[in-house]
Amino acid sequence: MNANNVLQAGLFIVLLLAAAVPLSRYLGGVMDGSARVLRFGGPVERLLYRMAGVNPSSEMSWKHYAIATVAFNALGVVFLYLLLRVQGMLPGNPQQLGPMTVDGAFNTAISFVTNTNWQDYTPEQTVGYLTQMLGFTVQNFLSAATGIVVVIALIRGFARHTAQTIGNFWVDLTRVTLYVLLPMSVVLAALLMSQGVIQNFKAYENVPTLQTTSYAAPKLDAQGNPLKDAKGNALTVDTPVKTQTIAMGPVASQEAIKMLGTNGGGFFNGNSAHPFENPTPFSNFLQMFAILIIPAALALVFGRMIADRKQGVAVLAAMTLAFGVCVFGEIGAEQVGNPALAALHVDQSANAMQPGGNAEGKETRFGIAQSGLFTVATTAASCGAVANMHDSLTPLGGLYPLLLMQLGEVIFGGVGSGLYGMLVFALLAVFVAGLMIGRTPEYVGKKIEAYEMKMVSIVVLLTPLLVLVGSSIAVLSDAGKAGIANPGAHGFSEILYAFSSAANNNGSAFAGLTVGTPFYNWLTAIAMWFGRFGTIVPVLAIAGSLAAKKRIGVTGGTLPTHGPLFVVLLLGTVLLVGALTYVPALALGPGVEHLMMMGAH
Repeated sequence: MNANNVLQAGLFIVLLLAAAVPLSRYLGGVMDGSARVLRFGGPVERLLYRMAGVNPSSEMSWKHYAIATVAFNALGVVFLYLLLRVQGMLPGNPQQLGPMTVDGAFNTAISFVTNTNWQDYTPEQTVGYLTQMLGFTVQNFLSAATGIVVVIALIRGFARHTAQTIGNFWVDLTRVTLYVLLPMSVVLAALLMSQGVIQNFKAYENVPTLQTTSYAAPKLDAQGNPLKDAKGNALTVDTPVKTQTIAMGPVASQEAIKMLGTNGGGFFNGNSAHPFENPTPFSNFLQMFAILIIPAALALVFGRMIADRKQGVAVLAAMTLAFGVCVFGEIGAEQVGNPALAALHVDQSANAMQPGGNAEGKETRFGIAQSGLFTVATTAASCGAVANMHDSLTPLGGLYPLLLMQLGEVIFGGVGSGLYGMLVFALLAVFVAGLMIGRTPEYVGKKIEAYEMKMVSIVVLLTPLLVLVGSSIAVLSDAGKAGIANPGAHGFSEILYAFSSAANNNGSAFAGLTVGTPFYNWLTAIAMWFGRFGTIVPVLAIAGSLAAKKRIGVTGGTLPTHGPLFVVLLLGTVLLVGALTYVPALALGPGVEHLMMMGAH
């Protein structure tokens, strides 16, 4: 790590925390109904309720809230699946792209509805403009809003006492979308367009290239079949290429909510490494900032809504500390690079670094520092957008994003999902502390009893189960092994990364693994759905249980949960769970690969 890297990372974190404070005030006001903007948007909001037949003054029990959440998103899967299957017959498709396959459409529909945005296809060659806007962009808003309303319901569970309701799903969803995600997306889209992100509805353009490129194309007969010589070898003919097809589209509008909603699905296959999605270092900063700003603000909203702001600060401090450690570790690993390549340099010392660091797979306009920061930001949150190729990271550089996902993406995490995941770990932390001191566990004035711990156990253990079982099936089956292009430790890391990304609703990939097959489409779709809603339902159950409890006063035996000691306890609990569940698998992947790299040196 040099001074420039430290300065870039430190400045980003400082600006992020500074902006989280005013946004938390606004978010809290929107969700408790005190924000002034609700007066201006009131007529639109009331019209939407009348059209949907919703009574905004009627609240729901946790069971009704959970049913509404799952049913609404299930309908989203059906709608998006049908849209992908019939897009060839719809307008807004200037390239006349046809329908997705059954398994591909199913996987993609679940991917976008669950806020995963796992993409095993090339977007600019597979989906038209109408599908991008009506299907993907709409689900980017709704899946992000779903995560936020679930954590708000959980916070109400902590804030209320002897209550049977936790809010109204339809009101919460409408307000988050209308007053938070939509205006922020408009502002961010305008900023991105000012940097060169495109926004149009043009057909793809063919432009002349500066140089003529030739390649060997198969020689075909009159019927279009490839010809072979007498020995059976394919005949080729040199084919010059003087033009290039440039993809167009409404990119900025989707890019904004892709980042703010921690969705991650790119308009182009290159995602945020594509110059039309992310053209400048400033646009790169805006995108990283957009990924983390709402999750950071929600931690402070937690403190505001329970009337104990120190609790929110403690949670945010834990997230920020872990994030900073991972950023410096990631950039440091990539700055050192491959020691074997250091031998080619004049510096032959034992601590020699690869000249320039590991620049493979990184955009030169961003460099190692911003690429490393982006890598940690997108996997600490459940975003999955990428500005560099994760498959080209060093073994230790690949370990950080992999572990961040496996910890449940609670280090900031996705919009809403990160905070409710961290609060679940907080309940587990106070339970462990209660066992050690022989007292009933308490957290922010609520006793944590057997029912809550059963739900916590489901949340904590479900995603490791999905990741490890899914990875095991893939490495044991012929269909799973057929997708491996890099045998050995790196190939195992690619499979482990794929299921870690799917089950934790991240969506990024190591790449190098062929996942656009029925085997991986069906298996990862199952992991994505249950990784999302298999945790949301028990989280809402916890919210309902806590809301019904009485608030208890602070006594001399109450564990303070807003100081440095609790921050360390919370992070220790998160790491302990990760160590117990994933260390063996990580040792077989990044661990073995790192030893192989050092052994080669």
